Amino acid sequence: MAGSFLLLFLLTITSSSSSSSYSLSHGLTRGSSLSVENKDDLLVSPNGLFTAGFHEIGENAYAFAVWFSGKHATENRTVVWMANRDAPINGRQSKLSLWKDGNLVLVDAGRDVIWSTDTKSTSLSLRLQLRNTGNLVLDDGGGRTVWESFDHPTDTLLPDQPFTKNTKLVSSKSRTNYSSGFYKMFFDTDGILRLVYDAPETTSIYWPHPSSLSWEVGRLQYTYNRRAILDSDGQFNSSDGWKFKSADFGMDRQRIMRIDVDGNVRVYSLVEHENRMKLEVQWQAMSHPCKIHGICGPNSLCTYSRDSGRKCRCLPGYTIVNPRDPSSGCEPEFKTTCLEDECDFIELRHVEFYGYDVRLYGNYTIGDCKQDCLRDDTCLGFQYGFGFKKNSGTFYYCCIKNSLQNGYELGHDYSMYIKLPKRLVSSFKQKTDGKSSFTDCPPPMLTTITRSYKEDNDIKPLGFIMVFGCVIGLIEIVCIVVFWWFSTKRSSKIDQSSYFPAATMFRKFTYSELKKASCNFRDEIGRGGASMVYKGRLSDNRIAAIKRLNDTSHRGEAEFQAEISTIWRVNHMNLIETWGYCAEGKHRLVVYEYMENGSLAENLKNGKLDWSTRLDIATGTAKGLAYLHEESLEWVLHCDVKPHNILLDANYGPKVADFGLSRLFDRSDIIGNMNFSMIRGTRGYMAPEWVFNLPITSKVDVFSYGVVVLEMITGLSPLSKNQANGEVELIEWVRSRVRELDQNRSECWVEKIVDPSISGNYDRTAIENLVRIALQCVEEDREARPSMTQVVVNKITETEPNREKGFGMGDRWMEIGKP
Repeated sequence: MAGSFLLLFLLTITSSSSSSSYSLSHGLTRGSSLSVENKDDLLVSPNGLFTAGFHEIGENAYAFAVWFSGKHATENRTVVWMANRDAPINGRQSKLSLWKDGNLVLVDAGRDVIWSTDTKSTSLSLRLQLRNTGNLVLDDGGGRTVWESFDHPTDTLLPDQPFTKNTKLVSSKSRTNYSSGFYKMFFDTDGILRLVYDAPETTSIYWPHPSSLSWEVGRLQYTYNRRAILDSDGQFNSSDGWKFKSADFGMDRQRIMRIDVDGNVRVYSLVEHENRMKLEVQWQAMSHPCKIHGICGPNSLCTYSRDSGRKCRCLPGYTIVNPRDPSSGCEPEFKTTCLEDECDFIELRHVEFYGYDVRLYGNYTIGDCKQDCLRDDTCLGFQYGFGFKKNSGTFYYCCIKNSLQNGYELGHDYSMYIKLPKRLVSSFKQKTDGKSSFTDCPPPMLTTITRSYKEDNDIKPLGFIMVFGCVIGLIEIVCIVVFWWFSTKRSSKIDQSSYFPAATMFRKFTYSELKKASCNFRDEIGRGGASMVYKGRLSDNRIAAIKRLNDTSHRGEAEFQAEISTIWRVNHMNLIETWGYCAEGKHRLVVYEYMENGSLAENLKNGKLDWSTRLDIATGTAKGLAYLHEESLEWVLHCDVKPHNILLDANYGPKVADFGLSRLFDRSDIIGNMNFSMIRGTRGYMAPEWVFNLPITSKVDVFSYGVVVLEMITGLSPLSKNQANGEVELIEWVRSRVRELDQNRSECWVEKIVDPSISGNYDRTAIENLVRIALQCVEEDREARPSMTQVVVNKITETEPNREKGFGMGDRWMEIGKP
């Protein structure tokens, strides 16, 4: 038996070694690999403009990447996509392999899986190919794309590559370090395309300028789609209304759009100079590089001129933290706390430090500001300037600051006063421009990534087989001993197990477990106002959705506590199942079951749902909400019912998700006295009670449910105002169409409001009944709305009071919408 096992092992080694040699002319096929040690293992696009392979990013450090090749190759290789930018692999025995189960994996030195597409396919024609557009595509041979790199950009967009709400661009840390930096471009929850500085200590949006309203910078909020694209002519269009053309618009050039290491987004064109291809800037988002947040780090000042470019300077009394990285900022050479009579101020004219204000005073003198700052140990300085009010005219103000971030020189008549010990103030003899006492931060020193290769796997095949045989024999002996020990200690083991809640799958995870399960939070599948959701694989191979709260100090913490307190009280087939949570330090995460078909919102957008499926979703959602309201141990209000929070499993079964905006009440509480500290929910789905500050009951969820049902039937957004009859919102549009067409007996109002994607394939009677239920759910008077239990059992009867409100069928449809 041992001899057979060793023979099988030898055959495995032989077959695996022989499979490393194959043709790459048609892409990477099932069971094949690209080796980091073979420099000819490359994938080339049919037009020869792009190459995919292993790119050296440091000493013995490689990443699988796509770059320009052929006639578009630059002197320094221009990388446009990278798979493992944050986890480089060794330069020996590392491979990119297309496994037979359809998963594309990157293995480091024959040991660990560093990166994978997490795909499965049984197609015999599965193949990894590099398209002419630079898109790396895993195709099943039948025209279906299993995975593509265009859906997972790093820091670069190529022409005609869609940028959506599920994607983001993340800068590199430096020109020689390709790992993820602190600057990101993404669609915010309000639909605006933004640039953000996202460092471990602070996060701030800097473009569009945070002090500007969206309409002032030509942006549109809360659009139905979040999508942007750079076309091949050099024009960029975004769903939020932002658009521009590159300086060389229309010229036949290869372009890229990139978020650079300095946080600026630029469009480059490849231009030939002296028989060499070079990248030339054709457009950039920020004209003043010093207004990019975090560019020089804390306690420093950014200066810029056309001649000398951008420079970072430490403030008086501060010294640079890391000479290799000016963005790390400066640190004080003194104790930041001092007595009131021990400190004084240095004035920096024409200087602004944006943000981090703890107090704002109007009509204050400089003396008043100084006294306020001296009495506050956390105050590091204050901004002093003047503003203008329509009714009051010009007035002076000061902003007290507890952090000196985003400092830069500007031409306005502002001054910044830095608080320092008097001994330091007296030692600085400032000139009028306020620069002489500054210490220049040296330019960044180029650093490279270095990886040490371990010789553990570099063993001769024969020696490895001998070691393997000895290990197998040792394992057999250990197994026999362990089996005997467990047999004799079984009773005590059972007693010990009683200390653990083995009967429940709900558990507390460690942060490291969830970080590993989500591959360092790599695959983002959803985003909310205070959280992001990632796809992950748990240690028991269950696929999970891992929700990570962004801010646990304020609203995020409250959301987390509400969810955890709700989890163990609710259990229903139409509610999302929660598997556990993590509360470790500042980290707050919740682990849910993963829904294969995404949210109802995504499926409505794609028009994939037939009438039967939509009816099942409406019924299942109602059952889940009815359980929350009337059947669970506690009275639970969801407060944010919308298609985004209705998830669909593999069979398109609905499950209500996201109780981050929920609140629990005992049934003994007096209904009608429920107060919330802030408005909750999403525009378009919110009941009138929120707007008019009326008591909140379960009827707010009933209203939202009615809007969702109307959206499923019509396929229209509740805030769509492009209807044929002008600016009419969804509820009023449906009511008016039903009333108008019911008067005209020759036409059927159902056919006029139903979603075109299901037109003709539905039960007219069922839709009429569902519309009737939905319109009663969205009544302004909450007393006229049914409960969710009434919706489930479909007992919204045509009693006389309901008829008075216009809820009967036939002639009574004409009365819908009356006050």
